[in-house]
Amino acid sequence: MNDRLDDMYREIILDHFRSPRGKKPIAKVDISSDGQNPSCGDEIELEATMDHGMLKDIHVDCRGCAISVASGSMLAEYLKGKSLEEAKRIAEVVRQLLKGEEAEIPEEYEDLDALKGVRNFPVRIKCALLAWVTLIEGLKNYEDGTVDGKVVVTTEDKE
Repeated sequence: MNDRLDDMYREIILDHFRSPRGKKPIAKVDISSDGQNPSCGDEIELEATMDHGMLKDIHVDCRGCAISVASGSMLAEYLKGKSLEEAKRIAEVVRQLLKGEEAEIPEEYEDLDALKGVRNFPVRIKCALLAWVTLIEGLKNYEDGTVDGKVVVTTEDKE
């Protein structure tokens, strides 16, 4: 990656960290999921309101490192107004991107490509993944009809 592109990606991450999207609390919560990254101390509370199969509103309260906060902010910005299927597809693409698997970011979400730089710092991959795996588990819970329970997700590796 050239220095100019690296600088641009760094600015995208810093912008999302300094001015995180999705901070406004929502009144009606259909999806609720908490995530933890024990290796870094990051914590996230994610809530969403559904309307006719769409993520009408997303609230992300993330406490942690710049990568974790920026990733949660990107999630809130890009997934608001998306269908469940599209949200799951985008979350899977981000997961693949961060894991170094073949993934193509749709053009309208090209800022998410800024997260690719995290792969150069393996200990930070879990930081960037936290919001996305927390959302995925919350969506699974919602689809299973368990909307009254809160899902708690951890990035800790299972033995």
